[in-house]
Amino acid sequence: MAYFDNAATTYPKPEVVYTSMDQFYRLNGANAGRGRYNLAQGANALIGETRALVQELLHCPAKQVVFTPTATIALNIIIQGLIRNGVQTIYISPFEHNAVTRTLHYFQKDGTIIVHQLAVSRDFKYDLDRTKYQFESERPDLVIVSHASNIFGLIAPVTEICSLAKNFGAVTVIDMAQTAGLVDCNLSLNIFDFAVFAGHKTLYGPTGISGFVMDPSIDLPPVLFGGTGFESANQNMPLSVPERYEMGTMNISGIAGLNAAIKWGLGCGIEEIWEKEQEHRKKLIALLQEYWFIKIIGNYPDSNYVGIVSCLIEGISSDSAGDIFDRCGVAVRTGLQCAPLAHQFAGTHPAGTIRFSVGYFTSEEDFEELRQALDYIEENL
Repeated sequence: MAYFDNAATTYPKPEVVYTSMDQFYRLNGANAGRGRYNLAQGANALIGETRALVQELLHCPAKQVVFTPTATIALNIIIQGLIRNGVQTIYISPFEHNAVTRTLHYFQKDGTIIVHQLAVSRDFKYDLDRTKYQFESERPDLVIVSHASNIFGLIAPVTEICSLAKNFGAVTVIDMAQTAGLVDCNLSLNIFDFAVFAGHKTLYGPTGISGFVMDPSIDLPPVLFGGTGFESANQNMPLSVPERYEMGTMNISGIAGLNAAIKWGLGCGIEEIWEKEQEHRKKLIALLQEYWFIKIIGNYPDSNYVGIVSCLIEGISSDSAGDIFDRCGVAVRTGLQCAPLAHQFAGTHPAGTIRFSVGYFTSEEDFEELRQALDYIEENL
């Protein structure tokens, strides 16, 4: 099958990811933080090394790395903790994932918080002048920005947005689910308080391992509780980070896979991974533009994008198109892709779009199979 759903999860993974996970269970397999024997200590060392690799990749040696099962859980820990701490006025981009918007909606319903959207023009340009005016009119407590839209691939100017937010004393959160390991970002800057990553997307690791990077000076109350293998007599969660936010048995085999994936990425170089994906994105757009019945949504020449392209097909709903592509052996994502606000902004709500997303390993064979599927659609319209 031709795989064009890398925004959901990158596939395939580097071979070292598969072998590292297999070797962990065959040669170790112990639980970390639950014993002093060699196997448990080996698992501890693997986790510690992987934290250091995340810090190296994201240029943030002074910040703490917290592992979670998913980026959605990471965002919930951050957002719910900050709301518990008293943040009320929150700004988000129009492109946020339901991991953000559903969490905020829960608290917005009872008036706990007020949520505003950052100013973005209809040609997908973040308007920093208007954003400054927004902040002057209603001072932000928290600003959350998706570094790249999971629908359109648009890359947000997070450095400029977070710098502006800090001028007004706001806490900043960037969702790097579609960019960590792909778009270089210096998280050592003090304008970035929290950054969330998804191990199985642009980091090319396995599912089940994600997390966030945080400024350790920020007091973030825990919202999940349980055993940590640390200070077990204390019925309060530990004050130390990352133990304060890592409860229960960790996905250590997933961490082994993430460890191998980051080493692979550092070996390739983030520039090479970026350039390869950009090459594949250009090839994808050129192919789609050959067909009269395809309309690409949200693609503007003056903006920067990761390898995600959304489109409509004339005369075919997005859901029906998904079934057709599947029968033709092409994997795509259709519908609202867990980001209804983005579709409302783009005018593609409620039906959504057909989303194609490329990655480092997208092949010539993938493109050829996609061409054959598009030819089939053209012949049968």
